[in-house]
Order: sequence, then structure tokens, then C-alpha cells
Amino acid sequence: MKIAYVCTNYNNSRFTVAAAKSLLRNAPHDIRIYVVDNASRPDEVEILTQLASSTPTVHLILNQDNLGYFAGLNKGIEAARRSDPDLKWIVAGNNDLEFPDNFCDQISSNQDQLCKYLVVSPDVVTLDGQHQNPHVIERISTLREIFYELYYSNYYLGALIYKTAKLFPKATRRGDEDEWRTPRLIHQGHGSCYLLTPRFFDLFQEFWAPTFMMAEELFLSIQLRNVGEQVFYSPSIQVIHHWHGSLQDLPSRRRWNMARDAHRVYRKHVKIFKFFGN
Repeated sequence: MKIAYVCTNYNNSRFTVAAAKSLLRNAPHDIRIYVVDNASRPDEVEILTQLASSTPTVHLILNQDNLGYFAGLNKGIEAARRSDPDLKWIVAGNNDLEFPDNFCDQISSNQDQLCKYLVVSPDVVTLDGQHQNPHVIERISTLREIFYELYYSNYYLGALIYKTAKLFPKATRRGDEDEWRTPRLIHQGHGSCYLLTPRFFDLFQEFWAPTFMMAEELFLSIQLRNVGEQVFYSPSIQVIHHWHGSLQDLPSRRRWNMARDAHRVYRKHVKIFKFFGN
């Protein structure tokens, strides 16, 4: 099977090296890797340069500026398809992934089914065994959308809402990930990893990337919805995500601002109430 992995890198090159090595253990599949570096420090770039020079199937793309997540992935997707126009399957996502030795086998043995969809979300499992997919099964409820409006209206109000939600996790947690054993069409797949199928490239050249970062899952769901499609969640494909719970601490003001800006773009396309055009 011919498959490419496209990831972005920013000052954490050791994760990229580990991800590339884990995927390359899937030989004899035809694997190409495209690493898009978003203007990392010189020492981090040197690690990637050594990886690319020692591994012919790893291609390094060095950005002069940080393009962000989806825009960075798009640059890698473009390079991969330009290098090989016949390339039909691309794994696009984070660089802190670990691929099992049979990852490509998982795809090839199910490709007849997976070809029916544009985008496939795998079973993403954290180091502590938490399943991060299916991320959002059904469309977000009006009540939750209202809370999002309140959260993004003011940083300090957002901090209060966040802390309150942490105190009452059973009341605020969606629990969609508990359904990780069931394959199905879903509203959103976790943004750390997507499998783009041949059907995706029949309709699109790249991800819709209207913001620098944040809310990529939302924007992909809108992109697919506009052509009458959805993400398909497949537990038959699994990856490990080197994610840590500390990332879920109260976001910094800068991170909150980026999320708020992404939310404003999202709100232009998805209204809270159906009679307002949702």
C-alpha cells in the first residue's frame, strides 16, 4: 500500500523523529513522510535535517514563518501530491503520534469500506489509555453553544466557566469517547489525526484553514457538511497520541485569544439557533 504521513513540527522534533520511525516499521508498505517545520529553533531544525538526510523517504519542508496547524498540513499535502500525483491515501496530523507496526495493514485490509468516505478518524488512544475519538458524535446542542458564547465573551468569565466545569465533570462531559468501540459517521473527529481517502481528493485539494490555529475539527466538519459528507470514525485503525492531561489546564490568555478568534470564524458559519440559519 502507498501512503504518506504529513505532520507539522514546532520546537518538538524528538516527537517527529519517533513518529516517523514508528510508521516506517510498517514495511514493506510504500511509505513517504512529509514534515512541515513551522519556523522552529535552529537546533530543532537540525534534528529534522539529520532525519531527512539519513532517511530518503522523509521529506522536510522548512517554513520561514509559523503557518499554524491546518495551513502547515496543507503545505505538506501539496508537496506530497506534487511529488506523486498517484498518491491516494494521506495521514495528516500531529507529530506526537506513535503508529503500531500493523498500522498500514489496518488501512489496507479495510480500504474497500474506508474508500466510501472522504475523511476517516482512527481510534486515538493516549498514553494513559484514554480514547479521544469519536470526538463529537452528534452536532453540538444549543445549550452547549450558548455556554461557548459565554466562555468566549470574556477571558475571566471563561476562566470561571472552565473551573466550574472541572468541578462537575459528570454534568459537563459529553462522553462521546465512551462509544469508541462503535464505527459510525460522526460530526467531528479528534484533530490529532485524520486519514484522507481518495474520495477527499476527488473534491478537495486541502483542508479549509481559515484561522492560524484552534477549532480545526469544527472547520473540517463544515467543509465536509458543505458537500453533504461527514467524518467516519473507524476503531479498526488505531494510533497512540503522546498527549498529556496538563495540556488541559486553564489556557493562557494568548491561547484563549486564539480559540476565541477561531470561535468567531466558526460562528459566521454555524448559528446558535436553527431559525437563524444553522
